[in-house]
Amino acid sequence: MSENLLRLQTALQDALGDRIVSATLALGELNVVLKAKTYLEACGILRDHDALRFEQLIDLCGLDMQDYKNEVNEGPRFWVVSQLLSVSNNLRVRIKVACPDDELPTVPSVNDVWSSAGWYEREAFDLFGIVFEGHADLRRILTDYGFVGHPFRKDFPLSGHVEMRYDPELGRVVYQPVSIEPREITPRIIREPQYGGAK
Repeated sequence: MSENLLRLQTALQDALGDRIVSATLALGELNVVLKAKTYLEACGILRDHDALRFEQLIDLCGLDMQDYKNEVNEGPRFWVVSQLLSVSNNLRVRIKVACPDDELPTVPSVNDVWSSAGWYEREAFDLFGIVFEGHADLRRILTDYGFVGHPFRKDFPLSGHVEMRYDPELGRVVYQPVSIEPREITPRIIREPQYGGAK
């Protein structure tokens, strides 16, 4: 592991203390899991602390951990993952926080800490249904305003809930329940004894 990453891990543990659930080094990256209750406070420290100075949020996304790696996940279902960059110190860190409630996944908005979070949080809300408390304009950004559900959730049907089409008689677009019958799309595998020159 890089000495810079080991120094960063120590600086994070000193600055954030018990706000950290875990901090692990893997594949040349530092992954920090924060407590949901102190998430917003910890993000302010990550930005302002002299040893850290993570001035930029370069990405934020949601995760649905239901059936992670084809196994039933026993922990929280929804997570928010952020990638931070310290231009001053030339360092990166990945921050993760679990939404405590699977029925209404909610975490504080970090838009007041990093203004770039605005659209990222709207995207995570739209696609996963994660609510960011304190966000000034939390509304859909990629799907239509009348869209039903959150399409990146693992329990969202592949064909969706509604479809739209242009109705020439009405002269406008209409929404209706999906008319596509769901079907299993499993490729058929044919094993021929002489395929590819095998004997």
